[in-house]
Amino acid sequence: MTPPPATLVQRALGGHAAIGLLAGALLYLIALSGTLIVIHDRWQRWEQPGVIETGLALSPAAAQAAIAAGVAADRGKPATTHLYLRLPDAALPRAVVTTDHGAWYVDAQGRIVAREAHAWTEFVIGLHEYLHLPMTWGLALVGALGVMLAALVVTGVLAHPRIIRDAFRLRARHDGAVARADWHNRLGVWTLPFALALAVTGAVIGLGSVGFGLFARAYTGGDVERAYAPVFGHEPAPNARAAPLPDVAAALGALAARAPGTTPTYVIVHDPGTRGQHVQVIAEHPRRLIYGESYAFDAAGRWMGATGLADGALGQQAMASTYNLHFGNFAGLPVEIAYMALGLAICVVTATGTSLWLGKRRRRGLPSEALAASWHVVVWGSPLLLVATAWLRAAAGPEAPLIGLFWGGLALGVLAAIVAPRPVGAMPLRTATLAAVLATAIGHALLLRLPAAVLALDAIAAGLALAALLGCRYFAGGASITGSSSRLP
Repeated sequence: MTPPPATLVQRALGGHAAIGLLAGALLYLIALSGTLIVIHDRWQRWEQPGVIETGLALSPAAAQAAIAAGVAADRGKPATTHLYLRLPDAALPRAVVTTDHGAWYVDAQGRIVAREAHAWTEFVIGLHEYLHLPMTWGLALVGALGVMLAALVVTGVLAHPRIIRDAFRLRARHDGAVARADWHNRLGVWTLPFALALAVTGAVIGLGSVGFGLFARAYTGGDVERAYAPVFGHEPAPNARAAPLPDVAAALGALAARAPGTTPTYVIVHDPGTRGQHVQVIAEHPRRLIYGESYAFDAAGRWMGATGLADGALGQQAMASTYNLHFGNFAGLPVEIAYMALGLAICVVTATGTSLWLGKRRRRGLPSEALAASWHVVVWGSPLLLVATAWLRAAAGPEAPLIGLFWGGLALGVLAAIVAPRPVGAMPLRTATLAAVLATAIGHALLLRLPAAVLALDAIAAGLALAALLGCRYFAGGASITGSSSRLP
């Protein structure tokens, strides 16, 4: 018997559900990519494991040589406006010099040894920060999704008055819908402060760029640098007349004398090789949440003062603390591990929340088969595509079309789920994803000569994938994060 055609109300409800699913999918992608980029410096080593490493420090003389090497590498190209020298640390014991036209690793003497080509790492960072959209629009969208996540966290707690009392009640091998509800509620409670902090700081970072842009249009004639100046410091007037490169070594020496106990992380030369050039050194302060203080020096390396991120106005210090709080860039590896574990928990909360919503729709007689299959593609297809982009990067090099493969593959997967939803189940996609992670980690470890830290990353990825595969078999008779629902208690 042919079902009656859908009414206008039913079609509108279907469209409403699809929009809700899209918002959930974007939140999930941001949570998944954010979990990965907590250790983006370590992924950079994983992606280019053969680069010579300088250790945990670069001498002032080597820093001076690296600045000169970066300028020399740009010979014949338009003059660079900003030259960056990233100094080595425990997460990435490599120095990197970057101009407007490229980036290169340098050795302990400041000589260029290899091109920086961590395209896959940058691809994942771009997915998290602006969803590969034009920068301004992407940041605004991600900021708005941060506001949405904060609202979901607050309303989720208010909607479940017993959520705190039942914080340790987990029926993992119970009926599928019951188990999913328990995973969703318990992980939601355990990650509550973390999720709220991430949501608020993400909203501030994403919408802050839009706010400063609007402020610039209203008060500084569209000059965004002037709008940012009260927080991040002013730029001296440029002077394009040629001059020798600045004395970076002297600036680093002056920093050590003026701010002992700080650790320089970046050296930035503004308008290098001109009379208007100046040097900015960003240095971390111990036991502080700020990403660092910004210290200014003239071309001769003479001290010009600090911006005030460490001891200026409270608003300045709060803005400078937002980034580390959001990305987990403080207190080293233990915090990174905690952020990744909590980030995975947020992925599970997002996945189970949408699955529970789809189950309720189905029980109300609303068509959900295509929506459920599409959600399976998002939850398990997107990490599978992230692995596929890593393979493409390895096979085709840093110029490979990673964005096209990811979004094109995801769009095709969702389209296939809509056209033929029955074959698209959670179990085969989950198994394929975990098997791909396991194979990638083992293959990467066996085929390449790796430093111990990179080998440890492969070992952890392989161990987690294997444990998840075995765990899925154990819980097959009960819980499934995105499997088909049966009933709620």
